[in-house]
Amino acid sequence: MARPLSLYLHIPFCDWKCTYCDFNSYAGLDDLIPAFTRALLREIEISGPRVAGRPVETIFFGGGTPSLLPIADLEQILGRIRDSFGVTENAEISLEANPGTVDREKLEAMRGAGINRLSFGVQSFDDAELKFLTRIHDAETAMRAYEDARAAGFDNINLDFIFGLPGQTQESWQHTLDRAIELRPEHLSLYILTVEDNTPLGHDVARGRVAEADPDFVAGLYESTCGLMSRAGYEQYEISNWSLPGRQCRHNLTYWRNGDYLGLGPGAHAHVDGKRFAVVRSPQKYIRTMGIEAGAFPLGIHEQVEEVSAADDMADSAWLALRLNEGLDLQEFAGRHGREFAEAFPGAARYIDEGLLERVDGRLRLTARGRLLSNEVFAALVGGSPP
Repeated sequence: MARPLSLYLHIPFCDWKCTYCDFNSYAGLDDLIPAFTRALLREIEISGPRVAGRPVETIFFGGGTPSLLPIADLEQILGRIRDSFGVTENAEISLEANPGTVDREKLEAMRGAGINRLSFGVQSFDDAELKFLTRIHDAETAMRAYEDARAAGFDNINLDFIFGLPGQTQESWQHTLDRAIELRPEHLSLYILTVEDNTPLGHDVARGRVAEADPDFVAGLYESTCGLMSRAGYEQYEISNWSLPGRQCRHNLTYWRNGDYLGLGPGAHAHVDGKRFAVVRSPQKYIRTMGIEAGAFPLGIHEQVEEVSAADDMADSAWLALRLNEGLDLQEFAGRHGREFAEAFPGAARYIDEGLLERVDGRLRLTARGRLLSNEVFAALVGGSPP
């Protein structure tokens, strides 16, 4: 039986570029959307035969702000995907949405087009924090978008939030979490703010205009969040992700289990059949390249093409699985890579001794303390991969 595949489609357009965002996204380029859609339709059409026979079990529209796409474009894209790939009947089809870009009518049209999972980038239910993050919506708009999505028939919704903001208090984060839990979404993604150097926020921090949150305070927020989510009936299945029982994000599990995924659209990354590659980042260059009339796959559409070495594949299997609460299945690891984990990564024994990793029922997983120091463990695994 052919191995399953996930599709990721990158939609690079935004109404506004948020101050903390370093994703491949652009404001003020809405006039490119018609040409972009034509280019994406062509990439989908010529990519399908390259992975013929592989069942597509998850599709994810990310960005940027995919909810900016006109419904007619979204319908065309999904139709082309179904024509070009072997999409399974119960495929999870997710779309990221900004609460400020949708209404009930548009959400009903999305549901009718086949989107069956929404991921709202809410980030906070505190209006002052939303203003700091330069989001285009306020808390009331986010609540209304969620209610409209329910009314439109969505029964699988994720809400994204960020904590560890400069000036954030325990009380403001608690307020956001309480409101989120009251809504009872199927899934919650709760991320610690990462200050990236090449963003306006990063520049403000570097110049001393904004002070980063204290790491110990943020760690305390994380620990209290884990406890609160558990008491509310949400299961933590990954360092930053919680769900109601059985409602994990199947698409993201593909990444964390080191599965194969194909990225389409400018800047999208892929890992297929032992190769990693990325599509060119510039939307303008992407549109020009995909406009080539040749029937063959356009030369120059992919960059950073590399063969994944056995050592890198082992390291990826290890650190990605350790992001999951279930951890790494040691027998499965040995079967896939032909080496025992302890032989491949002897240095990991140190983290077991230090209480950051533990072996439970044939699996290796991070402890609660280990999740607070996960980057240290991951860096050791990636940097210490065997020859």
